Amino acid sequence: MRRTVVRYTVLPGRAEENEALVRAVYVELAEARPAGFRYATYRLDGGDTFVHVAEGDGNPLPELAAFRAFQAGIRARCSEPPAVSAAELVGSYASGQPRAQSAPSEMP
Repeated sequence: MRRTVVRYTVLPGRAEENEALVRAVYVELAEARPAGFRYATYRLDGGDTFVHVAEGDGNPLPELAAFRAFQAGIRARCSEPPAVSAAELVGSYASGQPRAQSAPSEMP
């Protein structure tokens, strides 16, 4: 399985725009539901730096219109361009899984 990490920093004032473009990719991914593909995006400290982590044997992202729209202006939005790295998993504990919520208590 291939893992790729991409890190970049957007220009001041462009983080919300970038986040909206990223969220549109997730909407389209949810519709397409590509088998065997996992994808996560993190915004570091609520600031201007973003990290994307993709996992899978294939990459369905270029097929998505929302991803192409995201990529179309990425260099113009960045103060630090995307750095792409292959990643090797060292360990993981419930990564990307929603935290279990306790059932609401019943009131007598």
